[in-house]
Amino acid sequence: MLYSNVTIKAFGYELAPHVITTEDLEERLAPVYEKLHIRRGQIETITGISERRYWDKGYPMHAGATQAGKKALENAAIDPARIGMLIYAGVCRDNLEPATACAVANGLDLGSHTLVFDISNACLGVLNGMVQIANAIELGQIEAGLVVSCESARQIVELSIQRLIETPTMEVFKKTIATMTGGSGAIGVVLTRSDGSSGAGHRFLGYVAKSATEYHHLCRWGPDTGIPASAPQIMETDSVGVLQNGVTLGMETFQAFREQFDWPADAPDKIICHQVGEAHQRTVLEAIDIPAEKDFSTYPYLGNIGTVSMPITAAIAEERDFLLPGDRVGLFGIGSGLNCLLMGVEW
Repeated sequence: MLYSNVTIKAFGYELAPHVITTEDLEERLAPVYEKLHIRRGQIETITGISERRYWDKGYPMHAGATQAGKKALENAAIDPARIGMLIYAGVCRDNLEPATACAVANGLDLGSHTLVFDISNACLGVLNGMVQIANAIELGQIEAGLVVSCESARQIVELSIQRLIETPTMEVFKKTIATMTGGSGAIGVVLTRSDGSSGAGHRFLGYVAKSATEYHHLCRWGPDTGIPASAPQIMETDSVGVLQNGVTLGMETFQAFREQFDWPADAPDKIICHQVGEAHQRTVLEAIDIPAEKDFSTYPYLGNIGTVSMPITAAIAEERDFLLPGDRVGLFGIGSGLNCLLMGVEW
């Protein structure tokens, strides 16, 4: 899908206040390590993540999303009355109903004309939200839209640590390693109709998406789907399976991206990937033949913040002048399911 009239106007983000080091987690896992004869430092060695952040206990997702949304609107210098669509795209939500987006819209004082709803698609939620808003802008349905997300890793990490202490087996340890990478944060992204002026945001040129849903079982978070749930909340990941099959899917998506976008052979100039960990980053970049210096990462100190990871990394990369005007940028997301989406942006 290619766009002619869509601009990514601005980002806004909120960092959770509590820094939790990997050493902190391993201190709590000491009895498990002793039982399994695991040396300290294994989580950071495997993932490359030294710290992540947590919200206060009980912190509502709409609060973080609202703060990030406010910052995005301020950075875009846009009147909230112009927002025709608000999407909340987090895996973590405040309730089954109503949509968390409703609380965010109220907090941002958006008009009653705004289309307000949640979407969910594992770590690709924000990218899918950006696509929905871009489609509506391209079709002339709205002038501007805002996608927000807030993720919290505190509860699921706490539950996973407790599970490991109660069941200290290598099988459970392997299934929960990915969970220990989880971080917390919030993001807002404003998209608008292009006005043709210079310095007015980043041109959203289009995207390519592919899926491999035969691997939907490789990463699961939550109880079963019964209402009420009959199983406790858990997160289990086949890290090897996700990496191997996710990289294959990423290669196929990147090839389709090259075919659709009329960019030089050495493009993109920069790439921002979903933040999983060191092994994932290295393997993906090698598979698509992108030099490491074209990539910007936040996972060592923010961990994997789910839907927030890729856009918050882009926002920080822009702040630090890694993404420069004129750069052809690939925004690359791979999420459990498996789904892959690669966006082309002219910065």
